[in-house]
Amino acid sequence: MIGKSILPELEALIQSRDVATLKELLSDFLVPDLAELIGDLPERDQAVIFRLLPKDIAAEAFAFLDVDSQKALLKALGKEEVGTILNEMQPDDRTALLEELPGSVVKDVIMLLSPEERKVAQSLLGYPEESVGRLMTPDYIAVGTQWTVKEVLDHVRQYGRDSETLNVIYVVDEKGILIDDIRIREILLAPLDSNVADLMNENFIALKPTDDQETAVNAFSKYSRVALPVVSDSGHLLGIVTVDDVLTVAEQESTEDIQKFGGVEALDEPYTTISLTRMVKKRASWLVILFLGEMLTATAMGFFEKEIARAVVLALFVPLIISSGGNSGSQAATLIIRAMALGEVTLNRWWLVMRREILSGLMLGSILGAIGFLRISVWSLFSDLYGPHWILIALTVGTSLVGVVMWGTLSGSMLPFVLKRFGADPATSSAPFVATLVDVTGLVIYFSVAYVILSGTLL
Repeated sequence: MIGKSILPELEALIQSRDVATLKELLSDFLVPDLAELIGDLPERDQAVIFRLLPKDIAAEAFAFLDVDSQKALLKALGKEEVGTILNEMQPDDRTALLEELPGSVVKDVIMLLSPEERKVAQSLLGYPEESVGRLMTPDYIAVGTQWTVKEVLDHVRQYGRDSETLNVIYVVDEKGILIDDIRIREILLAPLDSNVADLMNENFIALKPTDDQETAVNAFSKYSRVALPVVSDSGHLLGIVTVDDVLTVAEQESTEDIQKFGGVEALDEPYTTISLTRMVKKRASWLVILFLGEMLTATAMGFFEKEIARAVVLALFVPLIISSGGNSGSQAATLIIRAMALGEVTLNRWWLVMRREILSGLMLGSILGAIGFLRISVWSLFSDLYGPHWILIALTVGTSLVGVVMWGTLSGSMLPFVLKRFGADPATSSAPFVATLVDVTGLVIYFSVAYVILSGTLL
């Protein structure tokens, strides 16, 4: 809110070229707020602001901007200015930007880096997409086992400014193999003449650079860490991953899952910036699949055409039956997919889930079936809508609801397991997909029950 209110004043100062006042005004902002303010300015003014900022602040603010603003600034700034910003950026933030740029642009941008930073950038880009290697940074503090606490603190004062985080100090041997990690709190509270070895317990958690980024999210959540080391297969310390990067990944993963669950392909970019044609393309594919699936519903209705012609009253309850099955299936799918994402449910626990959902489906179906039976019974006291065989119709609807809801919960809960077993994203078993599946099978259950109960009377 502060940034929005100050925009007119900031733009006026830019127009008047009042550099001294601009620098003083900008110095009052925290970096995240400064980045938000810059993002709200016209593109022509963003470059002006960046030229006035100290290079370390400019690099930090640049990392907070969205990708589109970063790309626009790269075009607006000169090569020397771009090189300064990119060299000052944290390696993991720089890698995230390079991932979004076209290959030809990446080559040009990398050439603006210093030889040391270029080597780091190329190394991180060499890891698979969406791997921990793309998230890690080689900027950390590492010490030896025989160092004293005083030596560690002196080392931190000298080199800590370049480290991604100072919350954790890493202990390595002479070959660079990770032995332990020690929280800075333990070092600050220890006597200055004590050795690092006295503080070690050799009980640490480490990631591999080829691990999926979701593995990192789960590890940070489970162990409540602000940073985790990344080691090679031989145990050499390659870098660290910090919680801010993992939170970004977690947000992206949640967004993708929510979009998939709504029957949409992951957009991969903000809703307000994605082109209309790309968004329609990502939405159309699932809509077409679901539409073709719903055509099977019409096929099922045609298969039971004779039964419907003999007992038209049965058609009145088709929307009720299939919607109840679809809703129960969507509920089950939502619960299981989220439980999988949180690590509460794994593939080998499918049998436990099946048993619970069969019982849940039976209980939920019985509740809805009883309500359906009661509704028809009450209506029949004041109307002849359902004819003389209303009790059989009520029994058909009630029994069908039990079967359809049970099938819906079972399908919705088991489909994520099937998809995950074959390497697909469980979120793909979206609510519309489950509902479409249950619509078709629900009709079969409904008319099969009706044939059994109403045979010899209405059928």
